[in-house]
Amino acid sequence: MFDLITIGDATLDLFVVIDQHTEGCSIDKNKKHLLLNYGEKIYIETTTQSMGGNAANVAVGAQTLGLKTAIATEVGADINGYAIMHALSEAGVHTSLVKALKGKETRYSVVLNYESERTILSYHTPRIYTLPKLPSTAYLYYTSLGKSFEGLQDTMKKHVERHPETRLVINPGSYQLRYGMKKIQELFSRTFLAFFNKEEAAIVIGEKEDIPKTIKKLHSFGIAHVAITDSERGSYASDGQTVWFLPPFPIAPLAKTGAGDAYASGFLSALFYKKSIPDAMRWGTANAGGVIQEFGAQKGLLNNQRMRRVLAQYKKIVPEQYTKKAAQLD
Repeated sequence: MFDLITIGDATLDLFVVIDQHTEGCSIDKNKKHLLLNYGEKIYIETTTQSMGGNAANVAVGAQTLGLKTAIATEVGADINGYAIMHALSEAGVHTSLVKALKGKETRYSVVLNYESERTILSYHTPRIYTLPKLPSTAYLYYTSLGKSFEGLQDTMKKHVERHPETRLVINPGSYQLRYGMKKIQELFSRTFLAFFNKEEAAIVIGEKEDIPKTIKKLHSFGIAHVAITDSERGSYASDGQTVWFLPPFPIAPLAKTGAGDAYASGFLSALFYKKSIPDAMRWGTANAGGVIQEFGAQKGLLNNQRMRRVLAQYKKIVPEQYTKKAAQLD
Protein backbone atom coordinates (compact mmCIF):
# COMPACT_ATOMS: atom_id res chain seq x y z
CA MET A 1 0.00 0.00 0.00
CA PHE A 2 1.15 3.52 -0.83
CA ASP A 3 0.68 6.66 1.20
CA LEU A 4 0.31 8.80 -1.93
CA ILE A 5 -0.08 8.17 -5.65
CA THR A 6 0.07 11.17 -7.98
CA ILE A 7 -1.50 11.23 -11.44
CA GLY A 8 -0.39 13.73 -14.07
CA ASP A 9 2.17 14.59 -16.71
CA ALA A 10 5.86 14.51 -15.89
CA THR A 11 8.17 16.81 -17.82
CA LEU A 12 11.81 17.58 -18.33
CA ASP A 13 12.36 21.26 -17.58
CA LEU A 14 15.12 23.50 -18.87
CA PHE A 15 15.57 26.52 -16.60
CA VAL A 16 16.99 29.62 -18.28
CA VAL A 17 18.01 32.44 -15.95
CA ILE A 18 18.12 35.73 -17.84
CA ASP A 19 20.82 38.18 -16.80
CA GLN A 20 19.03 40.89 -14.79
CA HIS A 21 21.34 43.54 -16.21
CA THR A 22 20.66 42.80 -19.87
CA GLU A 23 19.14 45.78 -21.66
CA GLY A 24 16.94 43.73 -23.98
CA CYS A 25 14.63 42.41 -21.27
CA SER A 26 12.18 44.04 -18.87
CA ILE A 27 9.18 43.07 -16.78
CA ASP A 28 5.82 44.71 -16.08
CA LYS A 29 4.47 43.08 -12.91
CA ASN A 30 1.17 44.98 -13.06
CA LYS A 31 0.32 43.55 -16.47
CA LYS A 32 2.27 40.31 -15.88
CA HIS A 33 4.33 40.95 -19.02
CA LEU A 34 7.83 39.68 -19.71
CA LEU A 35 9.20 41.87 -22.50
CA LEU A 36 12.02 40.67 -24.76
CA ASN A 37 13.21 43.04 -27.47
CA TYR A 38 13.19 41.15 -30.76
CA GLY A 39 16.32 41.39 -32.84
CA GLU A 40 18.52 41.71 -29.76
CA LYS A 41 20.80 39.25 -28.03
CA ILE A 42 19.41 38.38 -24.58
CA TYR A 43 22.15 37.27 -22.21
CA ILE A 44 21.71 34.21 -20.03
CA GLU A 45 23.20 34.08 -16.55
CA THR A 46 22.91 30.32 -16.07
CA THR A 47 20.89 27.26 -17.09
CA THR A 48 19.97 24.01 -15.40
CA GLN A 49 17.80 21.03 -16.25
CA SER A 50 15.61 18.87 -14.02
CA MET A 51 12.52 16.72 -13.89
CA GLY A 52 9.28 18.62 -13.36
CA GLY A 53 5.53 18.56 -13.73
CA ASN A 54 3.03 18.91 -10.88
CA ALA A 55 2.60 15.16 -10.33
CA ALA A 56 6.34 14.49 -10.21
CA ASN A 57 7.05 17.48 -7.98
CA VAL A 58 4.41 16.51 -5.41
CA ALA A 59 5.47 12.84 -5.43
CA VAL A 60 9.11 13.79 -4.82
CA GLY A 61 8.16 16.38 -2.18
CA ALA A 62 6.06 13.91 -0.19
CA GLN A 63 8.67 11.17 -0.57
CA THR A 64 11.30 13.54 0.80
CA LEU A 65 9.07 14.04 3.85
CA GLY A 66 8.87 10.31 4.47
CA LEU A 67 5.75 9.17 2.61
CA LYS A 68 5.76 6.10 0.36
CA THR A 69 4.85 7.51 -3.04
CA ALA A 70 4.30 6.45 -6.63
CA ILE A 71 3.42 8.32 -9.80
CA ALA A 72 1.10 7.27 -12.62
CA THR A 73 2.32 9.05 -15.74
CA GLU A 74 3.31 8.54 -19.37
CA VAL A 75 6.62 9.50 -20.90
CA GLY A 76 8.13 8.93 -24.31
CA ALA A 77 10.63 6.16 -24.91
CA ASP A 78 13.25 8.81 -25.58
CA ILE A 79 16.24 10.21 -23.73
CA ASN A 80 14.08 12.71 -21.84
CA GLY A 81 11.74 9.95 -20.73
CA TYR A 82 14.59 7.83 -19.44
CA ALA A 83 16.02 10.87 -17.64
CA ILE A 84 12.68 11.31 -15.84
CA MET A 85 12.52 7.62 -14.90
CA HIS A 86 16.04 7.82 -13.50
CA ALA A 87 15.29 11.00 -11.53
CA LEU A 88 12.13 9.48 -10.04
CA SER A 89 14.00 6.36 -8.96
CA GLU A 90 16.82 8.43 -7.48
CA ALA A 91 14.24 10.36 -5.42
CA GLY A 92 12.71 7.11 -4.13
CA VAL A 93 9.41 7.47 -6.01
CA HIS A 94 8.06 4.13 -7.24
CA THR A 95 7.89 3.94 -11.05
CA SER A 96 5.84 0.77 -11.54
CA LEU A 97 2.90 2.90 -12.78
CA VAL A 98 5.01 4.83 -15.33
CA LYS A 99 4.56 3.92 -18.99
CA ALA A 100 7.26 4.62 -21.59
CA LEU A 101 5.51 4.95 -24.95
CA LYS A 102 7.42 3.83 -28.04
CA GLY A 103 7.53 6.38 -30.85
CA LYS A 104 6.28 9.18 -28.56
CA GLU A 105 8.02 12.26 -27.21
CA THR A 106 8.24 13.26 -23.57
CA ARG A 107 6.68 16.53 -22.46
CA TYR A 108 9.17 19.29 -21.83
CA SER A 109 9.20 22.92 -20.78
CA VAL A 110 11.51 25.89 -21.05
CA VAL A 111 11.27 28.02 -17.91
CA LEU A 112 12.42 31.61 -18.29
CA ASN A 113 13.46 33.19 -14.97
CA TYR A 114 13.84 36.95 -14.68
CA GLU A 115 13.78 39.05 -11.48
CA SER A 116 12.52 35.99 -9.51
CA GLU A 117 9.45 35.70 -11.79
CA ARG A 118 9.03 32.82 -14.20
CA THR A 119 7.42 32.28 -17.59
CA ILE A 120 6.92 28.71 -18.81
CA LEU A 121 7.01 27.64 -22.45
CA SER A 122 5.35 24.22 -22.34
CA TYR A 123 5.25 21.53 -25.02
CA HIS A 124 2.33 19.10 -24.68
CA THR A 125 3.05 16.09 -26.85
CA PRO A 126 -0.20 14.46 -28.10
CA ARG A 127 -1.46 11.71 -25.80
CA ILE A 128 -4.36 9.31 -25.48
CA TYR A 129 -4.14 8.88 -21.73
CA THR A 130 -4.84 5.57 -20.03
CA LEU A 131 -4.70 4.76 -16.33
CA PRO A 132 -3.09 1.55 -15.07
CA LYS A 133 -4.71 -0.49 -12.33
CA LEU A 134 -3.97 1.40 -9.14
CA PRO A 135 -2.78 -0.25 -5.93
CA SER A 136 -4.15 0.78 -2.54
CA THR A 137 -3.22 4.26 -1.39
CA ALA A 138 -4.22 6.62 1.39
CA TYR A 139 -4.23 9.68 -0.91
CA LEU A 140 -4.68 10.01 -4.67
CA TYR A 141 -3.41 13.32 -6.08
CA TYR A 142 -4.83 14.21 -9.50
CA THR A 143 -3.25 17.09 -11.36
CA SER A 144 -2.16 18.54 -14.70
CA LEU A 145 -2.92 16.62 -17.91
CA GLY A 146 -3.36 17.80 -21.49
CA LYS A 147 -5.85 17.09 -24.25
CA SER A 148 -7.78 13.79 -24.01
CA PHE A 149 -7.56 13.59 -20.22
CA GLU A 150 -11.28 12.78 -19.94
CA GLY A 151 -11.03 9.00 -20.40
CA LEU A 152 -8.34 8.68 -17.75
CA GLN A 153 -10.39 10.78 -15.35
CA ASP A 154 -13.45 8.54 -15.84
CA THR A 155 -11.34 5.49 -14.94
CA MET A 156 -9.92 7.26 -11.91
CA LYS A 157 -13.36 8.34 -10.73
CA LYS A 158 -14.60 4.74 -10.85
CA HIS A 159 -11.56 3.69 -8.81
CA VAL A 160 -12.32 6.28 -6.14
CA GLU A 161 -15.96 5.20 -6.03
CA ARG A 162 -14.88 1.57 -5.49
CA HIS A 163 -12.35 2.61 -2.83
CA PRO A 164 -14.02 5.20 -0.57
CA GLU A 165 -11.13 4.84 1.90
CA THR A 166 -8.88 6.60 -0.65
CA ARG A 167 -8.92 10.37 -0.27
CA LEU A 168 -8.99 12.22 -3.59
CA VAL A 169 -6.93 15.42 -3.81
CA ILE A 170 -7.10 17.57 -6.95
CA ASN A 171 -5.03 20.38 -8.42
CA PRO A 172 -6.19 20.74 -12.04
CA GLY A 173 -3.73 22.05 -14.61
CA SER A 174 -4.18 25.02 -16.93
CA TYR A 175 -5.50 22.95 -19.86
CA GLN A 176 -8.10 21.23 -17.69
CA LEU A 177 -9.26 24.52 -16.18
CA ARG A 178 -9.43 26.25 -19.56
CA TYR A 179 -10.98 23.53 -21.70
CA GLY A 180 -12.31 20.84 -19.35
CA MET A 181 -13.95 22.64 -16.45
CA LYS A 182 -17.25 20.77 -16.74
CA LYS A 183 -15.37 17.49 -16.62
CA ILE A 184 -13.31 18.54 -13.60
CA GLN A 185 -16.51 19.58 -11.79
CA GLU A 186 -17.65 15.95 -11.90
CA LEU A 187 -15.01 15.21 -9.25
CA PHE A 188 -15.97 17.88 -6.72
CA SER A 189 -18.43 15.80 -4.71
CA ARG A 190 -15.71 13.13 -4.32
CA THR A 191 -12.89 15.56 -3.50
CA PHE A 192 -11.37 15.49 -0.03
CA LEU A 193 -9.01 18.41 -0.71
CA ALA A 194 -8.50 20.84 -3.60
CA PHE A 195 -5.47 23.05 -4.17
CA PHE A 196 -5.76 26.20 -6.28
CA ASN A 197 -3.96 29.48 -6.60
CA LYS A 198 -6.11 32.61 -6.40
CA GLU A 199 -6.45 32.97 -10.17
CA GLU A 200 -7.37 29.32 -10.67
CA ALA A 201 -9.99 29.49 -7.93
CA ALA A 202 -11.62 32.47 -9.68
CA ILE A 203 -11.85 30.42 -12.88
CA VAL A 204 -13.49 27.55 -11.02
CA ILE A 205 -16.22 29.66 -9.39
CA GLY A 206 -16.63 31.84 -12.48
CA GLU A 207 -16.05 35.20 -10.80
CA LYS A 208 -13.55 37.24 -8.80
CA GLU A 209 -14.39 37.32 -5.11
CA ASP A 210 -12.42 37.77 -1.93
CA ILE A 211 -10.82 34.50 -0.91
CA PRO A 212 -13.11 33.56 2.03
CA LYS A 213 -16.16 33.98 -0.25
CA THR A 214 -14.38 32.02 -2.98
CA ILE A 215 -13.68 29.21 -0.53
CA LYS A 216 -17.31 29.16 0.62
CA LYS A 217 -18.41 28.79 -3.01
CA LEU A 218 -15.95 25.95 -3.57
CA HIS A 219 -17.33 24.14 -0.54
CA SER A 220 -20.84 24.56 -1.97
CA PHE A 221 -19.70 22.48 -4.94
CA GLY A 222 -19.02 19.56 -2.60
CA ILE A 223 -15.27 19.94 -1.96
CA ALA A 224 -14.57 19.00 1.65
CA HIS A 225 -11.28 20.91 2.21
CA VAL A 226 -9.80 23.80 0.23
CA ALA A 227 -6.35 25.40 0.12
CA ILE A 228 -5.67 28.56 -1.90
CA THR A 229 -2.28 30.20 -2.39
CA ASP A 230 -2.08 33.92 -3.08
CA SER A 231 1.48 34.35 -4.33
CA GLU A 232 3.68 36.44 -2.03
CA ARG A 233 0.63 37.44 0.06
CA GLY A 234 0.28 34.04 1.73
CA SER A 235 -2.23 31.21 1.76
CA TYR A 236 -5.70 30.28 2.97
CA ALA A 237 -7.20 26.92 3.92
CA SER A 238 -10.56 25.71 5.14
CA ASP A 239 -12.27 22.62 6.54
CA GLY A 240 -15.73 23.90 5.60
CA GLN A 241 -16.27 25.67 8.91
CA THR A 242 -13.21 27.84 9.52
CA VAL A 243 -10.95 29.66 7.04
CA TRP A 244 -7.37 30.15 8.20
CA PHE A 245 -4.82 32.58 6.78
CA LEU A 246 -1.03 32.30 6.86
CA PRO A 247 1.28 35.05 5.58
CA PRO A 248 4.46 33.94 3.81
CA PHE A 249 7.66 33.42 5.74
CA PRO A 250 10.08 36.35 5.23
CA ILE A 251 12.22 34.84 2.47
CA ALA A 252 13.54 36.66 -0.60
CA PRO A 253 12.80 34.38 -3.58
CA LEU A 254 15.47 33.42 -6.08
CA ALA A 255 12.88 31.75 -8.33
CA LYS A 256 9.25 30.73 -7.87
CA THR A 257 8.98 27.61 -10.02
CA GLY A 258 7.55 24.70 -8.04
CA ALA A 259 6.45 26.75 -5.03
CA GLY A 260 2.81 25.68 -5.37
CA ASP A 261 3.74 22.01 -5.69
CA ALA A 262 6.06 22.25 -2.68
CA TYR A 263 3.23 23.84 -0.70
CA ALA A 264 0.90 21.01 -1.70
CA SER A 265 3.37 18.24 -0.83
CA GLY A 266 4.16 19.84 2.54
CA PHE A 267 0.47 20.38 3.32
CA LEU A 268 -0.49 16.83 2.33
CA SER A 269 2.39 15.27 4.24
CA ALA A 270 1.34 17.11 7.39
CA LEU A 271 -2.21 15.78 7.04
CA PHE A 272 -0.82 12.27 6.57
CA TYR A 273 0.99 12.68 9.88
CA LYS A 274 -2.32 13.72 11.51
CA LYS A 275 -1.40 17.41 11.83
CA SER A 276 -4.05 20.14 11.99
CA ILE A 277 -4.87 22.33 8.99
CA PRO A 278 -2.98 25.34 10.45
CA ASP A 279 0.02 23.05 10.93
CA ALA A 280 -0.38 21.77 7.37
CA MET A 281 -0.29 25.36 6.13
CA ARG A 282 2.97 25.91 8.01
CA TRP A 283 4.46 22.75 6.50
CA GLY A 284 3.40 23.85 3.02
CA THR A 285 4.75 27.37 3.46
CA ALA A 286 8.06 26.14 4.86
CA ASN A 287 8.46 23.66 1.99
CA ALA A 288 7.68 26.34 -0.59
CA GLY A 289 10.18 28.62 1.14
CA GLY A 290 12.91 26.05 0.59
CA VAL A 291 12.10 25.66 -3.09
CA ILE A 292 12.03 29.37 -3.95
CA GLN A 293 15.62 29.69 -2.75
CA GLU A 294 16.82 27.36 -5.53
CA PHE A 295 16.41 27.07 -9.29
CA GLY A 296 14.21 24.08 -10.10
CA ALA A 297 11.10 22.66 -8.47
CA GLN A 298 12.72 20.02 -6.26
CA LYS A 299 16.22 21.05 -5.20
CA GLY A 300 15.10 23.00 -2.12
CA LEU A 301 12.52 20.50 -0.82
CA LEU A 302 12.67 19.86 2.93
CA ASN A 303 13.02 16.52 4.67
CA ASN A 304 11.53 15.94 8.12
CA GLN A 305 14.63 17.08 9.99
CA ARG A 306 14.91 20.32 8.03
CA MET A 307 11.16 20.86 8.33
CA ARG A 308 11.34 20.75 12.12
CA ARG A 309 14.32 23.11 12.12
CA VAL A 310 12.70 25.61 9.74
CA LEU A 311 9.39 25.63 11.62
CA ALA A 312 11.18 26.19 14.94
CA GLN A 313 13.15 29.04 13.39
CA TYR A 314 10.09 30.84 12.05
CA LYS A 315 8.10 30.34 15.22
CA LYS A 316 10.71 32.56 16.87
CA ILE A 317 10.71 35.14 14.06
CA VAL A 318 6.96 35.39 13.47
CA PRO A 319 4.43 35.73 16.33
CA GLU A 320 2.29 32.70 17.15
CA GLN A 321 -0.71 34.26 15.44
CA TYR A 322 1.00 33.71 12.10
CA THR A 323 -1.79 31.25 11.33
CA LYS A 324 -4.99 33.05 12.18
CA LYS A 325 -8.67 32.67 11.43
CA ALA A 326 -9.65 34.70 8.38
CA ALA A 327 -13.36 33.86 8.48
CA GLN A 328 -15.99 31.65 10.04
CA LEU A 329 -18.23 29.98 7.47
CA ASP A 330 -21.93 29.48 8.13
